[in-house]
Amino acid sequence: MEYIPNIVFAIVLIIGIGYFTRNVKKLSRNIKLGKNVDVSDNKKQRWKNLAYIALGQSKMVKRPISGILHIVVYLGFVIINIEVLEIIVDGLLGTHRIGHKFLPEALYGFLIGSFEILAVLVLVAVIIFWIRRNVIKIKRFIKAEMTGWPKSDGNIILYFEVVLMCLFLVMNATDTIFQSYNSGNVISQHIAPWFSSLSDSAIHTIERIAWWIHIIGILLFLNYLYFSKHLHILLAFPNTYYGKLTPQGQFTNNAAVTKEVQLMMDPDADPYAVPAEGAEEEVPEKFGASDVQDLTWVNLLNAYTCTECGRCTSECPANLTGKKLSPRKIMMDTRDRLEEVGKNIDANKGTFVDDGKQLLGDYITNEELWACTSCNACVEACPVSIDPLNIIMEMRRYLVMEQSAAPTELNNMMTNIENNGAPWPYNQMDRLNWKNE
Repeated sequence: MEYIPNIVFAIVLIIGIGYFTRNVKKLSRNIKLGKNVDVSDNKKQRWKNLAYIALGQSKMVKRPISGILHIVVYLGFVIINIEVLEIIVDGLLGTHRIGHKFLPEALYGFLIGSFEILAVLVLVAVIIFWIRRNVIKIKRFIKAEMTGWPKSDGNIILYFEVVLMCLFLVMNATDTIFQSYNSGNVISQHIAPWFSSLSDSAIHTIERIAWWIHIIGILLFLNYLYFSKHLHILLAFPNTYYGKLTPQGQFTNNAAVTKEVQLMMDPDADPYAVPAEGAEEEVPEKFGASDVQDLTWVNLLNAYTCTECGRCTSECPANLTGKKLSPRKIMMDTRDRLEEVGKNIDANKGTFVDDGKQLLGDYITNEELWACTSCNACVEACPVSIDPLNIIMEMRRYLVMEQSAAPTELNNMMTNIENNGAPWPYNQMDRLNWKNE
């Protein structure tokens, strides 16, 4: 009978980690649906970006209030959960505060004391976040795309953090053995008197309940991440590592188009040359992207990493002037469509069956795409190196090169460039008249 709690704990741990592993595999499968792209260059700079942007939170503090609060929650939540290691060992072996047995008492007290202080700071930061989101209602949190589940998700994660931090403090406050150490209980010693009127057995029961709910809550939180925008807690690190290194605004050239231009520029090239015997003429691939499978796996990683903070949309000049474009919505729509494709594959035993839908049209409209000024404000604003502009441009490329569906003004400009060598409808002989004015 004495081993039943340990067995139950092991079962709960296996179920929690097993379900998380299953979802991680599904996540990896979905990201790999994207086209391959080589991002193996300049590893030194990529590691630097990971350390500076993801670990160092360098872009978060460009907005000091939310940035500093986020760092408190980020550091606090990560560091506090180091104690999960002790909880796991205690749960599996039936020990109690095993860290106290193996670490010097001063060090153990310093660690737990730091955890308790951080827990209070996290509580304060989370409450401020909740007020900003639900009372002050900061504009970027009440955009059209932030209704329904996205709004609820933002609050649920805050409630999760409040409950877990409170459980941690109550667990310490009702742990009479820990309180007897009189070391590390910098906060919990002030909570312990709240339970002083209870019997020892009642206090012990509360401690055990708090302990169990705390570890189960952490496992629930871990598995909730897959369904939440807070997946960025895990994906921000690879996303910043694989982030764009080329200059802002530099677009990738399509190999087939580049080849055609080179043929046009080479006076010795024979556009009608027959391929050598045995060689197959390369058929140009689909131009641009109309669905998630046409995007790169980095684009899809971006979509899953988006935390819906809205910094991109709040900086977007098109959105600020009332147009429908929201870079945040572009990423949310990409993720939603990718999830839909993933569920389709699951339902059809590993094969995608055409569902008559696609990202372009069913999720993202032409109007949104053409509202973009390609200014890169959204890319610059993102605290985790997400690039909504690349997705927008790939879908624009599809509209222009596959559907000839560019706006009239753009078609006129491209026709003028083709015929006159300038965007304006001037006669070629008059192109340089501006020089004489």
